[in-house]
Amino acid sequence: MRQTNHFIIAVGVVFALSANTHIAHAQGRNMQEKVKNYFLQTLKTKQDEELKSKETYQRNRTYTTSIQQVMKANEIAKNQKMVWTAWCEANRALKEEKLAKPEDLRKGVKASWHLPMTLEKEAVMPYYYGRKGSSEGKLPLFLYLHGSGPKEQEWSTGLALGNRFKDGPSLYFIPQIPNEGDYYRWWQVAKQFAWERLLRQALIEDNVDANRLYVFGISEGGYGSQRLASFYADYWAAAGPMAGGEPLKNAPIENCANIGFSFLTGADDTGFYRNILTYYTQVAFDSAQLARPMDADKRPLFVHRINLLPGMQHHINYDLTTPWLKNFVRNPYPKTVLWEDYEMDGRHRSGFYNLQVIASPTKNRTYYDMTIHDNVVRVSIREVEYTAVERDKQWGIEMKFNRNYTTAKGGRLRIYLNNKLVNMAKPVTVIVNGQECYRKTVKPNLQDMINSCTEYYDPYRVYPASIEVSF
Repeated sequence: MRQTNHFIIAVGVVFALSANTHIAHAQGRNMQEKVKNYFLQTLKTKQDEELKSKETYQRNRTYTTSIQQVMKANEIAKNQKMVWTAWCEANRALKEEKLAKPEDLRKGVKASWHLPMTLEKEAVMPYYYGRKGSSEGKLPLFLYLHGSGPKEQEWSTGLALGNRFKDGPSLYFIPQIPNEGDYYRWWQVAKQFAWERLLRQALIEDNVDANRLYVFGISEGGYGSQRLASFYADYWAAAGPMAGGEPLKNAPIENCANIGFSFLTGADDTGFYRNILTYYTQVAFDSAQLARPMDADKRPLFVHRINLLPGMQHHINYDLTTPWLKNFVRNPYPKTVLWEDYEMDGRHRSGFYNLQVIASPTKNRTYYDMTIHDNVVRVSIREVEYTAVERDKQWGIEMKFNRNYTTAKGGRLRIYLNNKLVNMAKPVTVIVNGQECYRKTVKPNLQDMINSCTEYYDPYRVYPASIEVSF
């Protein structure tokens, strides 16, 4: 009789455990579907804004979900995986032009995207997207931007160069500028739309290494890649403009902390002062490196190679850049973040690394300097004002600047955190502009994972916690 009772109890326990497991799985599936639907609705809302007007796209508002669920520390990884899976499913379900499947780059298979009419009329961006070399698993992805000659010719040259460069195995995205004339700029808002679509769609693919993304270009593509290097620095492992030279107001070098930066220009390339502006960039990087050689983790902060090549004019040796870039792997969690939040074609980024602007203190430029050490997050936030101190006499190009900084007030910042940045089991202190504004243990929450995934669409930046501070 006793044995029978023990058997009945054991069977009951097994059934109970099985039932609980099924319930947990069902709840997990239900939550994943809920998160997927939220992502899909948010993506559709963004689409509507892009189609509505240029102004709504430039506004680039942030999104905060109402989905909340506190979790234990041992549940973080499982929930991160669930959120990323839901994000991938939502993106695949979204009705839009998808990134083509990469074939052998030597085949020169063409595809194209239609960019929103509200951002640029009759803007069709043809592109090559191909694979170099044979390798299984995740590959580095190079974005190549061509120069400003006749666009068909420049595009075909880009394909030839992409196949020639010694950087395989790799993936290449080689776009053609949609329109010539006034729209022949890789940094304008319609092209920002394309780069963010590329990042969003590429990062959900199993063949792309999210920590080995590179941008480079030649001439007009050199200008473009220098700007994109600074504006989207939190996505790149390294960047390599060639034969360009932007005034530094257009591409603040501080943003390129934590990435590799190569810049090669002919020493005798005097067109539009390219050699002079490249030299100014070199001086700025060298000065920044001397002032702050290491980040909070004792890693080199400004790793760069900027050379004016002797005896060369606009045509230089282009083969030197991508092998150098490929040595770099992104650190997605730097404990030192330098970010000059500036507008590019009237549009600001809403986030950078683990920072997200909920309310900006100004419509102009804001400089964020964040360091994390021993569970203390220190952030200096200042407004930035540029004053031109050198202009060229022919076109009035602003060549050189002074910057004036004042303490920023009236903004709100969200700081995302994970165990790579702090010990989440211990209290975290946040000090903004010298004043302590937070000291407690952060709690992992599904809401932060969803919000950060929406902001960055990056598999490495599905953050389990955040702290919001007003200043």
